[in-house]
Amino acid sequence: QVQLVESGGGLVQAGGSLRLSCACAVSGSIFSINTMGWYRQTPGNQRELVAAITRAGTRNYADSVKGRFFISRDNAKNTVYLQMNSLKPGDTAVYYCSADPKTDVYDSSWPRYWGQGTQVTVSS
Repeated sequence: QVQLVESGGGLVQAGGSLRLSCACAVSGSIFSINTMGWYRQTPGNQRELVAAITRAGTRNYADSVKGRFFISRDNAKNTVYLQMNSLKPGDTAVYYCSADPKTDVYDSSWPRYWGQGTQVTVSS
């Protein structure tokens, strides 16, 4: 069983920064999890990929966040981070942490495990 717990969301002004964290707890082998990532969702819209990272450190970003967001992970702590800079009102969404056994960071299949979500609101 896999449990993902997010933290770090909140309200920030446009141009500001936030850092999201997601701790992964696994009952069993932690190596069953390889790719971790962040998705976001706004009301009435489909959940979309923001960024993902494999255990080896290969990263994938949505075009809309390239150059502004940075994903990283600490394998020893089973934690993934999302540093969000130069935030825009359009970044306002619920952000979900994800985890999956897949090893290809560009694999677009739906992740197996999800966190509960954390709200990020960017005011203009």
